[in-house]
Amino acid sequence: MSETVWRQSILNGRHRELGSKLEESWNNMAIPQHYATDPYLETEAVRYRAGLIDVSALKIITVSGRDALAFLNQLLTADIARIAPGRSMISSIVDDQGGLIDDVLVYVDGEGQFRLSHGGGALEEALPEVAKGFDVAVARDDDVHILSLQGPLALDILAPHTPMDLKSLPYFGHGKTTLFGTPVSLARGGYSAERGYEVFCAAKDAVALWDKILEAGKPFGAMAVSWDCLDIVRVEGALLFFPFDMPHKDTTPFEVLMDWSVDLSKPDFRGKAALVRRKGTERTHQAGIEVLAAKAITPGAKILKDGAEVGVVNSTTYSRHLMKSLALVSLIPIMTALGTALTVRDGDETFEANVVRTPFYDPMRLRTHPLEERG
Repeated sequence: MSETVWRQSILNGRHRELGSKLEESWNNMAIPQHYATDPYLETEAVRYRAGLIDVSALKIITVSGRDALAFLNQLLTADIARIAPGRSMISSIVDDQGGLIDDVLVYVDGEGQFRLSHGGGALEEALPEVAKGFDVAVARDDDVHILSLQGPLALDILAPHTPMDLKSLPYFGHGKTTLFGTPVSLARGGYSAERGYEVFCAAKDAVALWDKILEAGKPFGAMAVSWDCLDIVRVEGALLFFPFDMPHKDTTPFEVLMDWSVDLSKPDFRGKAALVRRKGTERTHQAGIEVLAAKAITPGAKILKDGAEVGVVNSTTYSRHLMKSLALVSLIPIMTALGTALTVRDGDETFEANVVRTPFYDPMRLRTHPLEERG
């Protein structure tokens, strides 16, 4: 039996210098899960200054051709025709039974030109089946590397080094430009619940860009941050992670409150009939709870109400920033009202918990969507 061959980031040398042993993987790529630095100090950098993370483990699929738009509208639950060039949108992908098999961020580069960014789901298994009969070219871009600078000072760090007007780039906006004189695509977004920018570059340019971003960020207190930090900030921001926050094998978008990613008014698409049939029959709904514990709860822990099991814990963290144990959970819908008192059974321990508003951090999303940009 042959060993799995992981994809490798060209930045692995930098990750080892920062203390990573690159023993963990995600999406078939070795990732810097841990650095020698304290992940809570890394989180502090992201929340108050800026943190740079290598998210090249995301897979990028290019889709082009005469039928590219029609193909994507058959594959995805959102109406891709509504996205203008230079903008992007998150969509769900479901199977014929309406169960989530992946989520994807769709970048529109121009007429008939798209990029799909996805994680560990089954997008690529679905592509050839749905592509039959469409005049479309689909290819994985294994050369692209993605450097994500997240934090309130990210704009100040990057803006002087690109001709793009970063300040006016809207959330989910993107475009081709240069950074430190190097051709890149810059996108506003990320997975931190902070203002941030993602730099898409060729592998040959990634190390130099990594070094230059950190050098430019040094006067601002920026630092490289690990996936430990990414796990903390994304749970604080209640950002879901496929498939860890989808407890059923056939979880629907409605059960994780991703109704906004589904356009049932769109002409037929894969899984539409099943979604129409299943809408309103949700077994669980996504929710957030605060647990009265001084540590993170174990994913998979059971949630009880008056001794009866009413849900399961999905993603967790102990937030030193908020001084709370946080969990993204799936609950039977009648248990999701704010303030509902629950009990969490984690192994031999039990803890009191309450349903709270999400995101846990910045519930009004003022960091990513400042009031002056809301028009």
